[in-house]
Amino acid sequence: MKKYIYLIAVFVLNIACEDVIDVEVPNVEPRLVVDALIRVDIDEPFIPVEVKLSLSSDFFNDNSPTSAESVLIQYDEYEDGIIINSFFSNLAELDPGSGIYTPDPNFSSDQRIPTSILNRNLVFNLLIRHEGRLYLATTKYVPSVPIDSIVQGDGTLFNDDETEVVVTFTDDPERDSFYLFDFSFSEFLVTEDEFYKGQQFSFSYFYDQLFEPDTEIEIGLMGADKTFFNYMDLLIEQTTNDAGIFATPVATVRGNVFDITDIDNIDLLDNVEQPDVFPLGYFAIVQEYKDTLVIQ
Repeated sequence: MKKYIYLIAVFVLNIACEDVIDVEVPNVEPRLVVDALIRVDIDEPFIPVEVKLSLSSDFFNDNSPTSAESVLIQYDEYEDGIIINSFFSNLAELDPGSGIYTPDPNFSSDQRIPTSILNRNLVFNLLIRHEGRLYLATTKYVPSVPIDSIVQGDGTLFNDDETEVVVTFTDDPERDSFYLFDFSFSEFLVTEDEFYKGQQFSFSYFYDQLFEPDTEIEIGLMGADKTFFNYMDLLIEQTTNDAGIFATPVATVRGNVFDITDIDNIDLLDNVEQPDVFPLGYFAIVQEYKDTLVIQ
């Protein structure tokens, strides 16, 4: 009899442990998310322009693609603070409903942007009209430096299930530089040259996994300005590695895209007293050098 009473007690306890707990997640209005990190290979004839638009979701879901009424890049050439030339690149949705915009192949003239112009003093403006609102982001092209070498190390940081790579590059002594590394698998790292300006610099990066032999890992080194560096530094801290940095924003990290629908002064983008009206994402045009490591 005692045995049966014990079994009944265990059964009741197991049922009690399976109570469903409802977690309330704040319901916020979707925001426009702009993924416009454009990586330039200076040896290619054209800049690979691709702008991805989506709407932010709640904590548990991915963003959903969204279409815009228009997407345009205007780039102006300056001399002594005065615009001497203006150019335009009209973008079109790659596939209906994809939210991915590239230079319009059906326009009357070639809308691609040649890399040969990047040695000029240019300012790039991304203009997006989406659901009746107008958004603007402004950036300048930022160069980078080549990767000197990537080698596989045999060290570990926390446990044995890690893979070490040792990256070496040489900083440009002619400028204060900021860098963004793309280690694939949605893993990024930012660094600045405060302590290695103009010098060759090596560091170790640890993947928290072991790779099969002959696995190829591509690593990219991008230039960045200070604003983009600060943005990515904050975004990396708040983003898990199993999602893209723009896929599911876990916090309202503000980038350089502004809602300018209601402003009356283009030189002052926060003059409409609407602090909660802003999109997410970033617009940057940066040079990228890549190298590949084959795991042994």
